Amino acid sequence: MAVTVTAVAAAVVAGILAPATASAGPRPDVVQQRLDALVQKDRVPAALATVKDRDGRTRTYTAGVGDAATRSKVPGDGQVRIGSNTKAFTAVVALQLVAEGKVGLDASVDTYLPGLLRGDGIDGRNITVRQLLQQTSGLPDYVNQEAILNDPKRYFEPRELLDAALAQKAHFAPGAQWEYSNTNYLLAGMIVQKVTGRPIGEEITKRVIDRIGLRHTYFPVPGDMTIHEAHPKGYQRAADGSLRDYTELDPSWGWAAGAMVSTNTDLTRFYEALLGGRLLPAAQLAQMRTTVPADAVGPGVRYGLGLISRPLSCGGLSWGHGGGIPGYSTFGGTTEDGRAVNVTLTTVTGNADADKHADQAVDEALCR
Repeated sequence: MAVTVTAVAAAVVAGILAPATASAGPRPDVVQQRLDALVQKDRVPAALATVKDRDGRTRTYTAGVGDAATRSKVPGDGQVRIGSNTKAFTAVVALQLVAEGKVGLDASVDTYLPGLLRGDGIDGRNITVRQLLQQTSGLPDYVNQEAILNDPKRYFEPRELLDAALAQKAHFAPGAQWEYSNTNYLLAGMIVQKVTGRPIGEEITKRVIDRIGLRHTYFPVPGDMTIHEAHPKGYQRAADGSLRDYTELDPSWGWAAGAMVSTNTDLTRFYEALLGGRLLPAAQLAQMRTTVPADAVGPGVRYGLGLISRPLSCGGLSWGHGGGIPGYSTFGGTTEDGRAVNVTLTTVTGNADADKHADQAVDEALCR
């Protein structure tokens, strides 16, 4: 699970118009046409979108089919796995702990997890919490996509995932450059648990989900492989073109980096609350929005502390994250003036053109 351009990243979407929750913001035809094209041209089983305009009006859209076997309709604003959007939730909790004086952004990992982070070119005494959250630690990624796809219902302990990362060599010296690695957020989750004495899922629920009333969002407890509410099924396309159902899987391998379930509308509410200062004090929100270049994701893209900024074609920036996990990909953005879009596709395509089309759908919805 990761951001939109990598193999462990996110993808794109599908087509049947769902009832609107309110009068439209951006032109409905623009959004619907983009979703329909993603289904028809990029072969995505389904696509869902929520669009909120600067006046606060919200509309939901769907395209494609919710079940490839029965051809049932896509549930409007259905629950989906949100992959690496989870990182933004984890970062918020970590920064709340910074605000409370319980975690130091520039303290070493060893301050909280002494002796845990050691390997070839890897030393937790030389890696800071900030570098974890900003993806500048140089730590290799633990994700083995093939193993996950072959055994999606296997449970992983966080320490087992960390061991997979530590079996590799550091990619660069801490702070030398930016590179996306789920291992950073695995460690961030472990630090949260060590400092609070509570599971990361409980801390996210108490400090974020319940605080801003995200009624359709949750962090799965160990062993929970289902999606609780109405949802489209999630798929991966095999080499022969057939679809394999990954709707039920054990998200433990994603953990603090990508395990959560939500809806497009809840995600837009989360990012709106975050940018509006409802989750972090001003000082910590400013740190979260302090970015470094992340050119591997896309032109002009920059990465903060669990938060991504993208330039819009109409000027200005959108903020969010995005993510991908077997079965689902998410793309989105929120602006300073309250415009927000989130799009989910019921597959990770691995197709650069499809990912580009999903990003274009977000940009057009925010700009028109």
